[in-house]
Amino acid sequence: MKTPELDLPSGIETHFSETPQEVAQQLADAVSEFLRGRLHGAERASLAVSGGSTPLPFFQALSRKTLDWGRVDVLLADERWVDETDEDSNTKLVKENLLQNNAAVAQFLSIKQSASTPEESLGAAEAELSKLMRPLDVLILGMGSDGHTASLFPDAPELAHAMSVENRNTLAAMTPPSQTHQRITLTYALMREARFTALHLRGEDKLETLKRVCSKPNDVLKMPVRGFLNPGLRVFWSP
Repeated sequence: MKTPELDLPSGIETHFSETPQEVAQQLADAVSEFLRGRLHGAERASLAVSGGSTPLPFFQALSRKTLDWGRVDVLLADERWVDETDEDSNTKLVKENLLQNNAAVAQFLSIKQSASTPEESLGAAEAELSKLMRPLDVLILGMGSDGHTASLFPDAPELAHAMSVENRNTLAAMTPPSQTHQRITLTYALMREARFTALHLRGEDKLETLKRVCSKPNDVLKMPVRGFLNPGLRVFWSP
């Protein structure tokens, strides 16, 4: 496979493979190795993941890794405000694909609470994450064609607040007009501190989006994923 040409900022690692399965295995290897290292010196480790179809083979590969999963806290980077039984639920996706096999004993911290809106549930969701050690150990992000990541959407009226590095909250409610559902997301201030951050992408369209992201890396509110183009980021991509 010809290596895609990207004008990424210095200090960003790239991992490109022929198939989604190969990339999923590489990412699962890297994440499990990092978590294993963290658990050598810490009581618990944290893993924040994103939804969608791209991470499914990664979830399944990671779930079979040998780790002290009982000491791993798993949470979502963001969630749609739908019931867990809904096909659009990222919680459903994670429970059915990641919290299986060896990873079935991991502790899942739910950012989706019972109130009717994300705004009304912020207090309960923050309480759910109150024992989460900061910074996050591992953060796995995706990216939309508009440059959003997690639920940091360019058209969300709450974006500036959610992206503020001064924001000390763990979560933000998001109501992007472009989306069918209301959302809840980890804040940028929390996510940017993660010890291990990976951007997991699939498809030529995502490669084109990443090129646009790199063209104006400082225009963060226009394409929020730009906020993560920092040294140490790992980009995993396959066609």
